[in-house]
Amino acid sequence: MTTGLIFDETYCLHDTGRGHPERPDRIRAIGEMLRTSGVLEQIVTLQINATDLGPVRQVHDPRYIDRLKSACQTGQPFIDVSDSVICERSYEIALMAVGGVLTAVDAVMEEQVNNAFCAVRPPGHHAESDRSMGFCMFNNIAIAAEHLCQQHGLKRVAIVDFDVHHGNGTQHIFEHRSDILFISLHQDPLTCYPGTGFADETGIGKGEGYTLNLPMTPGDGDADYRNAFTQSILPALDRFKPQALLISAGFDAAAPDPLAQMNLTPEGFSSLTRELRCIADQYCDKKLISLLEGGYDLPALGRCVEAHLRALAE
Repeated sequence: MTTGLIFDETYCLHDTGRGHPERPDRIRAIGEMLRTSGVLEQIVTLQINATDLGPVRQVHDPRYIDRLKSACQTGQPFIDVSDSVICERSYEIALMAVGGVLTAVDAVMEEQVNNAFCAVRPPGHHAESDRSMGFCMFNNIAIAAEHLCQQHGLKRVAIVDFDVHHGNGTQHIFEHRSDILFISLHQDPLTCYPGTGFADETGIGKGEGYTLNLPMTPGDGDADYRNAFTQSILPALDRFKPQALLISAGFDAAAPDPLAQMNLTPEGFSSLTRELRCIADQYCDKKLISLLEGGYDLPALGRCVEAHLRALAE
C-alpha cells in the first residue's frame, strides 16, 4: 500500500492571528510529528501542482471568489463571519490548498499512489458555495469530489466526514445529488457548532437518501464511533459502492480538543481509518483521499494524524 502526502509549511502563511484556534502552528505540529515519528519512511511526499480557478468555480459562486480575493488584497480582517479570519496571503494559500488536494486526487486516480492524506489549511467543509463559515475559505473536499466526477468521469463518489463539527457546506453543495454520498458523524448539533446535521437531514429531491447524518452524544468515545460505523456507515457504503472515497479528516473529536466534548483516542482514529481503507479496497480499487479539517489541541493533532497516516499506509 503506497500512501501519498501533501504537506508544505507554506500553508502557515495563512495567518489567523494570536489566539485563533485554526492557526499556523497546526501545520507546524504535523511537521514536527513527521520529522520525529518515522512515519515519513512509509509514505511518499507529493509535489504540489498549482491550480487555476476552474475547479473552484465548479463549486463556488464566482462572486464569492472575487469577494474573498478582494477582502484579502484590501486588508480586511475577516470574510463573512468574524471567525473566518484572513490576511493578505489567505486567498493565495486557500488556492494552494485546493491545488494540493487536486494533486493528491490526480495522483491516486493515475495510480501513482493508492491513497493520500492532504495536510492543508485553511480547512474547507464549512464553506458554503457563496460564503465562508467556520475558518473555511474554499470547500476543498467538495472541489475534490466534483473534480472526480468532471475530470475523471466517476459516477459514485462517497464522502465520509468524521470532524467533530457537521460539514454543513459539503452537505448543502451536494444534497440535491445522487452521485455523491455524504456521510457525517459529529457532535450533536444542539451542543456544537454549526447547529446543523440532524438525523432527519437526508437529502433533497433526487438527492433524498444520499445524505446520512449521525449526531453523537457529548462524551462518546472509540466504542461509540465503532458502533456508528458498524450499524450505519459501513452498510450505507456497501449499498452505494463508491468508485472513490474521500474523507474529511477532522481530529477535533479527540479527547483533549478545546472546541468540543468528545473522547476519541489516536487508536480510535486509526480504527476508523482502517474501516474506510477496507471499503476503498473493496469498491474503489484502493482510491481514497483524506483531507485535514479540524483538530485544535496541537499534541493530540500530531498523535492522531500519525495514527491516521499509519493506518492508511499499512
